[in-house]
Amino acid sequence: MLQSIQMLLSPRHYFFWLLVVSALCFALERLHPWRREQSWRRPQFGQDVFFLLFNGHIFAALTALWVVQPVRSVLIDRYAFDAWFLGLPQHIQGKPILIQIAVFLLVKDFAEFIIHYLLHRVHFLWVFHRLHHSIVDMDWIGNFRFHWMESVVYGLLKWLPLALFVADGRVMLGVAAFSTLIGHLNHANLRLDWGPLRYVFNSPRMHLWHHAYENQHRYGQNFGVVFSAWEWLFRTAYFPFREEGPERLGFKGMANFPRTLWQRLLYPLGR
Repeated sequence: MLQSIQMLLSPRHYFFWLLVVSALCFALERLHPWRREQSWRRPQFGQDVFFLLFNGHIFAALTALWVVQPVRSVLIDRYAFDAWFLGLPQHIQGKPILIQIAVFLLVKDFAEFIIHYLLHRVHFLWVFHRLHHSIVDMDWIGNFRFHWMESVVYGLLKWLPLALFVADGRVMLGVAAFSTLIGHLNHANLRLDWGPLRYVFNSPRMHLWHHAYENQHRYGQNFGVVFSAWEWLFRTAYFPFREEGPERLGFKGMANFPRTLWQRLLYPLGR
């Protein structure tokens, strides 16, 4: 079984995982929707199909593969770069692939938690990130509605430091596939909070408050992607258990936000 999993973690199978995860979340929304009045044929669904294909996790995964090997070759092979903190990554690389995936997922998600917070804290980054928060009807495919500049920011701030951590493309692909599943579920129209595990994993009910029109903390709340533990640890969590969800999604100033696809792709460049 382990050998079969490793084979399916080959980079050429990522399209397969993306389709499986997307189809699963779409089916769950049809079987057990949280907001039953919300149709999947909502406004701007076509735009989100484009973002799914254009952004996906494919761009991020390929960026990681392009960055990891060159960085490792330059720092380690050419310049014999070696520091005390490389002992842990090198030790983990000798472990079974599922252990590597678990450790890499933990490190990657913490990096994404910090970067996501910066997307809200730094005005220059928020200008790009507003596209993701233009969602007013939340469902799984909204997971990929983000500006292409975010991929550049995530690539520089996340994959470059992690390039020293792992060299096996299967590990990064496994993490990307699992992160895509959780990201899809977080945005899905599902009334799911994982019960007691809500303090460990993010969920649709928790992430919906991240998209609330009104911020509960100064720069927002619930920034985690896979794990919610960062929220409780750094006091950025907001999860009123007795409330179904915010009355309104979006951000202040949405009335002046571009609505067409090309305007949304190009609007920050003129500012």
